[in-house]
This record gives sequence, C-alpha cells and structure tokens, in this order.
Amino acid sequence: MGTFERYLSIWVLLCMVAGVLVGHVAPAYIGLVSRFEVARVNIVVAMLIWAMIVPMLVKIDFGALGRVAEHWRGVGVTLAVNWLVKPFSMALLAWLFVRHWFAGWLPAEQLDSYIAGLILLAAAPCTAMVFVWSQLCKGDAYFTLSQVALNDAIMVVAFAPIVALLLGVSAISVPWETLLVSVVVYILIPVAIAQGLRRGLLGRGRNALAKAAAVASPYSMGALLATLVLLFAFQADVMIEQPLVIGLLAIPIVVQVTINAGLAYALNRRLGVAHCVAGPSSLIAASNFFELAVATAISVFGLRSGAALATVVGVLVEVPLMLVVVRVVNQTKGWYESRDVS
Repeated sequence: MGTFERYLSIWVLLCMVAGVLVGHVAPAYIGLVSRFEVARVNIVVAMLIWAMIVPMLVKIDFGALGRVAEHWRGVGVTLAVNWLVKPFSMALLAWLFVRHWFAGWLPAEQLDSYIAGLILLAAAPCTAMVFVWSQLCKGDAYFTLSQVALNDAIMVVAFAPIVALLLGVSAISVPWETLLVSVVVYILIPVAIAQGLRRGLLGRGRNALAKAAAVASPYSMGALLATLVLLFAFQADVMIEQPLVIGLLAIPIVVQVTINAGLAYALNRRLGVAHCVAGPSSLIAASNFFELAVATAISVFGLRSGAALATVVGVLVEVPLMLVVVRVVNQTKGWYESRDVS
C-alpha cells in the first residue's frame, strides 16, 4: 500500500472540511455547479465518477464475464441482504432511533418524515461507487459488475413496492427518469468508454494497457476526493445550520451499514466464498443509491421535508463509512481465509 492509500482517511477528513468551507464561503459557485444536472443527476459529479471507475472498467474483459457463475453463492448473499434484510432492518432502526430514543432531540413534526427518508435511503443498493470500493479491497471486477447490473434490474421492479409497503403509502411516485438516467450515466456510458479505450490500448499490446491503467490510478483516487469535496460543499449550509439533526440521523445509518456489511461478510465466509467476492459483496450489501433516494424524497415529500434531509445525511456519510468497511475487509483477510468458522 502506497503512502497515499495508507493515509486515505486523513485525506478524506480534510476533503470533508474543505467541502464545508468552500460551500460556506462560495455558495454562489457551488450553487451553480449543483444546478448542472439532468433528472437530479449532477453532471459534474457524474464526470468525476467516470474518472474514478473508467480505469477500473478498462481492466475488465467482457468475454470472461461468464466466470461470475462460479460465484453464485456470493451473488445470493448480496441479493438476500440487499432486498430481504436492508430495507426492513432500516425501517426497524429508524423506528427505534427516531421515533423513540432520539425523539426528544428532534423536531416532533418531522419524525415520520425522517423515518421515511431513512427507509428510502436503504431501499436501493448503490450503483456506481461500489466499483471504487471493490477496487480498494481488491474485489473481483467481474462479480462486481454483474452484481451491480443484476441489482439495477431488480430495482426497476422492486424499489416502489418495497418503499410503498414500508411507508404504508399506496402509490409511491418513483422518479423513473432519475433511475434510468443514473443507470445510463453511471453504468452504460463509463462501460462503453472503458471498453473503447481497452480495445484501442490492446491494439498496441498488453503492456500499453497495463501502463495506462497504472498512470490513471492516481487520477481515479483524486476524483474520489474531489467528489467528496463537492458533496460536502453542496450540503454545507445544512451541516452548519442543523449539526445535531445531522449527527442523530447519521447514527442509525452507521448502525445499519455495520449490521448489513457484517452479515454479508459473515455469510460469505460461512459459505466458503472467496475473499475477493466477499469484499465487494459486503460493500454492495451495505451501500445505498443515494441519488435515487434524494430524488424520491424530494418528489414525494418535498424539498424542505425531513425525508429529504435524512437522505442528504446518507450522502454525507456514504463515502467515509464505505472507506471504513473497506479497511475492515482488507485488515481481516487473514481471519476470513482461515476458514475456522467453528
């Protein structure tokens, strides 16, 4: 591990602070960047995510995707946690923390709205950033790509019914435009770019591909940090004006991520799944599709609602929290591969 990766947590903390400062000092410029979006998908953030994941996707040989069938147990674990555990566990945690334990510190009129936002946040698995997390824990790229594609397909039919069931609402207005644009922007376009680059580089030999990937790697991590600065800059005013609410709503999210990542990791180990699959499986099981959650919260409950704020908290904690999970996955590899599960 290089010096940059070794101190990644410090760089992340500095970027969070820098984002809040930039958003507070130069709100007009940040507001201009935040409005540059299509179907509530920010184009600047999308381009930074391309810079993150294209170097990773360039390494994928689509002719070998059939190998993912070997990892059917990892796929099963991820699907079970994503769709049978995560939304329902968050509903329970939101009810406990928001409705009961933290009710005295939160605005009473927003309690139900906060719970709704947390449920929306957990109802759809992450689409784009998991490629970054998978790379950082040396995950199997073929498994990651296939799992994300499968989750996206399930999301189209399962997101609305699960949210409607948990919120007790008969008809959820899903922002389909946001969902479809996100899939195109975060999956189809970067895959197309990466495969075009791969063909061009392979035409000059495999060494050219390896050298290009090595050169692009630092830019990939730089784009991750720049994305973090932007995300915190977008929400600087919220963090300054409502720090207590932000902190309290973050707690059930942290607990839920810990439970789901740990459950997926433990189940994969019990089933004898390779560590290179268990890592991304745990990260996909724990992370959230916050763009869709924010868009749905705004469309259903309104821009100034507690639900919208709760989903924004998910945006703020997503990257630091996933980096913690990555670190745990990497540091426990020896224990995981010991196979002593008695």
